[in-house]
Amino acid sequence: MRSEYILLFAAMGLVTYLPRWLPLHYLSRKGLPPWFVDWLELIPVAILSALLFPDLLSAGEPRQWTPLTPGLIVAVPTFIFALKTRSLAGTVVLGMALFWAAEKIL
Repeated sequence: MRSEYILLFAAMGLVTYLPRWLPLHYLSRKGLPPWFVDWLELIPVAILSALLFPDLLSAGEPRQWTPLTPGLIVAVPTFIFALKTRSLAGTVVLGMALFWAAEKIL
């Protein structure tokens, strides 16, 4: 392997590592305000909602409101199971099983 490639790989690794390490290094030494921590805790919920709701609530091209999609029918009992048990593995297994059954039946 030519030495230019090794230097190129090392430079690419450094360029991708530094933007991740610098904020973590800086923030690990500082206490965050409580309002900021509360705001950060909402990010996973917002991202998950943005990923799931368009596929659950709409279909077709162009996208239209479709209230009885198999995904939405399966999402409701899966969400209730998740709220009651707080089990990630159980929720995933139940959601996959219900979705498989919904595709066979509907």
